[in-house]
Amino acid sequence: MANQYVCTVCGYNMVGYHPDRCPFCGAPQERFITAEECSARFTVMSTRVNDYVTRLNSVPALGFEHAAYRIKTTDGEIWVDCPSCYDRRLEAVKYITFTHHHFLGASNRYREHFGAQVRIHQDDSSHRICKGFTFDRTFDKDAVEDGVESYHVDGHTPGFTFYVFKETLFICDYVFYNLGSMRFNPFGPAAATRDGGKRINEIIGSRKIEDVCGVHYVAKYKDWKPLFDKLLAT
Repeated sequence: MANQYVCTVCGYNMVGYHPDRCPFCGAPQERFITAEECSARFTVMSTRVNDYVTRLNSVPALGFEHAAYRIKTTDGEIWVDCPSCYDRRLEAVKYITFTHHHFLGASNRYREHFGAQVRIHQDDSSHRICKGFTFDRTFDKDAVEDGVESYHVDGHTPGFTFYVFKETLFICDYVFYNLGSMRFNPFGPAAATRDGGKRINEIIGSRKIEDVCGVHYVAKYKDWKPLFDKLLAT
């Protein structure tokens, strides 16, 4: 297996190379640890969101690492995004699908361990930050599989995709939500991100949604949606 390093500032995994600075956050090399050290120092904790969704986070916190989410479907378990820490004690997963290429985590190791398929939108698949990662399937259309709906909206990244399963919305970091406020992710083209927000609203506007799973939060839709509406109106 190729050498692998993990940035302790952001949780980004570098597969098969050891750069001077983290390709994601720019942290210096002295902030990296090997993947083996990461697995020894960190575990992945599962926290219940509802009857069919679980949040996955590294413990202790691995920098400003994102959350990943496990969905229990009738045909097996899938992940939306992937933990940065490789923890072989997690339950087997059928496939890992991404909102975008920033949060690949240790997906290559989980892919090998579980025999899981890894998927991402084709517009994000060739970005330089994906170096060393394998994608078994790239997609370019909205789809429904195992009851999980995927919708490509562009914006924050060219391939940004959000997901809906039953009454849960998986939005990652398309918007930042904290302490009763919300703003669009500023790391991307502003106009395209706002247009993507409008498309998100068109898709979810008439849906019955209870929970919102974000990059580092879980929120009730009844609290989240009014702020999203206000953001679109400004």
